Amino acid sequence: MDLLLTTGTSATASASTGGQTGPVTLVALYPGPALRLDSALAVAESNAEAEDMMDSDPRWLPELRNWLSASSVAPGLRSVPVESLRGIMIVEWAGVPLPDGGFLLLGRDDTLERQLRHTLTESRRRYKDLVEVSSDFAWETGPDGTFVFVSHKGALGYPADALIGRDPRSLALEEAEDLPMPFDCRRAIDQTELWLKSADGTPACVVASALPLFGTQGDWIGARGVCRDVTEQVLRSNELARIRNRERLLGHIVHTLRDRLDAAEALAVAATETARALSADGCRIYRAEEGAAGGNGGGRVVLSLVAEFGAKLPEVGTALLDRIANNEGLVTDRLGDVQLIGERTEYRQAANGALLVWRTGDSEPWDEDDRHLMSGVADHIGIAHAHLAYQERLRRLSERDGLTGLFNRRTFFERLEESISRPDSGPSALLYVDLDNFKAVNDLHGHQQGDAVLKAIGTLLSTGVRPGDLPGRLGGDEFVLWLGRTDEAKARIVAERLLNGMRDLAHLSASPEKPLGLSIGIAVHTPGRGESVRELTDRSDAAMYDAKKSGKGHFALAPAYQAAAQASSSDVSPAEPIP
Repeated sequence: MDLLLTTGTSATASASTGGQTGPVTLVALYPGPALRLDSALAVAESNAEAEDMMDSDPRWLPELRNWLSASSVAPGLRSVPVESLRGIMIVEWAGVPLPDGGFLLLGRDDTLERQLRHTLTESRRRYKDLVEVSSDFAWETGPDGTFVFVSHKGALGYPADALIGRDPRSLALEEAEDLPMPFDCRRAIDQTELWLKSADGTPACVVASALPLFGTQGDWIGARGVCRDVTEQVLRSNELARIRNRERLLGHIVHTLRDRLDAAEALAVAATETARALSADGCRIYRAEEGAAGGNGGGRVVLSLVAEFGAKLPEVGTALLDRIANNEGLVTDRLGDVQLIGERTEYRQAANGALLVWRTGDSEPWDEDDRHLMSGVADHIGIAHAHLAYQERLRRLSERDGLTGLFNRRTFFERLEESISRPDSGPSALLYVDLDNFKAVNDLHGHQQGDAVLKAIGTLLSTGVRPGDLPGRLGGDEFVLWLGRTDEAKARIVAERLLNGMRDLAHLSASPEKPLGLSIGIAVHTPGRGESVRELTDRSDAAMYDAKKSGKGHFALAPAYQAAAQASSSDVSPAEPIP
């Protein structure tokens, strides 16, 4: 009775069924929509949910009738869309034949399940599409560690089929075969960079992320992950890093050259820094000799060493230096176990020197970075050479007489002061030289002829001088010649040579009656006696006037220096004139 009351079924109905629950009761009890159709497929019974569905959308029932009428046996399952207040819902119906020829229809709301299934399908399709269009390649390895899946594009130049069943360690570079790899990972890894071997044998850099796979018993059954080929990015990054490093090293060398006022010192430091920047064992900087620099079509460039750093280098022949100086570009060579690389230096397209760097032993060969850095350094060394030449020209202009090329008055006395201040210099001699009859040349032939005479005297004084000797012009027609480490006898020989040299200049005289000549005063300086430059000059000047008083064309020797009182000019001993 409780069941009949619960379903709202009459007692007569219950008695007719012998007290058993029949179709009417099942329709009422079913948690979803339910219908009982008679043999004519008319609705005999329906529960509340089915009635709501028929009220909101009667179109689904005819579709079910067509389905049932076409079924010769148990119809099975049928899904139909039903429009409801909540929107379109999908109801899956199960048709059960009844003994009276009718059907029992039991429905189930399949909307959510279908949506979930559809979402899952879409998710899988989306994942598949994204994997296929991405630059990454997805993979999975099995319990034996070999590939069981690789995305259809393949990887590293291999088609996917060529990788299935292959051990991933066969893709490792020889030096990395024993290193951990993501393909057999036992824990999750993220963005790990490793180098593998491409199909063509070239190294390839990939970034891998992977998850290990475990069975129900906790045993490892493989791994799954993705790899992204970043070879081009890494190479570009490495190249950018090399360029930046090269610029940093070059900038350091350039600052070294610019920060030092003395160009010769800057070249010496640049040789050191260039060797260090190139990881070389040594460096030499050569400079074109004065007047030997050549341009595009110029003559042979003669080089001289101006700066050196590092290990001893075997003798470098002129043939190699000529190749470097006269070749536009880098020159490489070997001397035994020494690797050489050289490049000429230029300024305004004219060769003005060379840069030579070397490595010894089993050093690495020169690479492109070395070559680029070498060329950059050579460019700035060429500018430094030009700067040094400019400094030397300025120094010459400040130190030399513009007409004769001899030391000017200021520079001569500065250097003379340095020379006589050395206690170990030994006896030396100062020759004070004055031209005879020079004024007549200017008066009769003009200053152009006079300048030619002065230039000729400058050549005469500077010919045959030794390192340390100082020829100078004090002004007008007065000249001086300092002879270091020279005693009285040698000073007389030099004076006689100068007087004899005037014979070759006779054609520049104003007239036979007024021949050009020299009056020379000699003062021998002995270190340690306290004689100053002024006192030494006065002694030689006085001796010159005494020689001139003797008839010109003579030299005279000044008496020895006396600290208490200078010897009188009457004590000067004039020499015989040169016939």
